[in-house]
Amino acid sequence: MRISRLGTLALAACVTLVTTFGTAHADEVPMITGEQWMQSTEQLKKVYLVGIANAYQVERAYYGSTPPADEQSLVPRFAKGLKGHTLDTVREGLNRWYTANPDRVDRPVIETIWFEMVVPGLQQSK
Repeated sequence: MRISRLGTLALAACVTLVTTFGTAHADEVPMITGEQWMQSTEQLKKVYLVGIANAYQVERAYYGSTPPADEQSLVPRFAKGLKGHTLDTVREGLNRWYTANPDRVDRPVIETIWFEMVVPGLQQSK
């Protein structure tokens, strides 16, 4: 995934949010749904995806050469399931899915990525 400029923007946004609002508890972090996704600009959608990718990169870096088993982490499954995808193909896939399913805009974006892209990708890689 190409993250250079968008990664910098995402990092700057995260640092700004953390320093402005302090530490967020899990129950305070809003779940981004298709409704917010479809109202967002294409650049903001990319920043969201870069944030997800960065979280997985942090976990990979944390474990280094001794990664946890697939059963203990989503990272290996996300990597295998999204193999061949780019930020743009994931973004476009989400756009298509939410456009085709307007009655499901309450579905969290991360859930849509998992069930509509990662799981099918895992089944193809078997």
